[in-house]
Amino acid sequence: MNSIRSVLEGVGSTLILFMRSISHVGTLSRQKSRFIEQCYVIGYTTLPIVGILSFFVGSVLALQSGYSMQDFGTQQFIGALVGLSMVRELGPMMVAILLAGRVGSAITAELASMKVNQEVDALVTMNIPPAKILVLPRLAAVLMMMPVLTVISNLVGWFGGALVCKYTGFISVEPQQYFQALRHVVKFKDVIDGICKAEIFGFIVVLVCSSIGLSTRGGPREIGAAVTKAVVSSLVLILVLDYFVTKLLLAILS
Repeated sequence: MNSIRSVLEGVGSTLILFMRSISHVGTLSRQKSRFIEQCYVIGYTTLPIVGILSFFVGSVLALQSGYSMQDFGTQQFIGALVGLSMVRELGPMMVAILLAGRVGSAITAELASMKVNQEVDALVTMNIPPAKILVLPRLAAVLMMMPVLTVISNLVGWFGGALVCKYTGFISVEPQQYFQALRHVVKFKDVIDGICKAEIFGFIVVLVCSSIGLSTRGGPREIGAAVTKAVVSSLVLILVLDYFVTKLLLAILS
């Protein structure tokens, strides 16, 4: 019962924080510096690890599929497999997981420290809503940067798969044939579906991590526990939402 109660309380506090944040959306134009700073943290500083991970995921995907598909004589479809896998699932999923582990944990730690050190209470005393200056710029920044990170992840993953096809001896697929199969199968709507997934995942990660950080009480030990809780909750939500969002998108397309 206690665990169910804590989950319901967490959902309730997250929804309340969401409503408070969007109620101040009109003030976002006056917070350009905070918005740009969060775009830099969420986008630019996350980009290198997104590129490295995407490159090797695309490479491994092409390597594994090429090794298996050579027995059936279907190696010419490696580009299609890598292209669809990156666009529909792996690209948005990897970016969201990296966001939870790298940015989400930092958001929770920062806000939890402010809460424990009573900085958040000081903002409330000065009649400054914490959701306005601490959460809203982050939500806006993640909505801005997730499509960029996802598209770059897709492109780098495709490039990694093409290099494997070019320089791995047992995969007799030229890059031209690889990208021709990719272009034939991957449609613009597939890219949009992946971006929609990334937007939902990123928004939920930032919202959940902010909510957990702002609800932290205690000392340094509680800050560490809050970071762990935020990252684990974000990863679970990403996987759960991936199923339902995918099912919804397939239902819309059918």
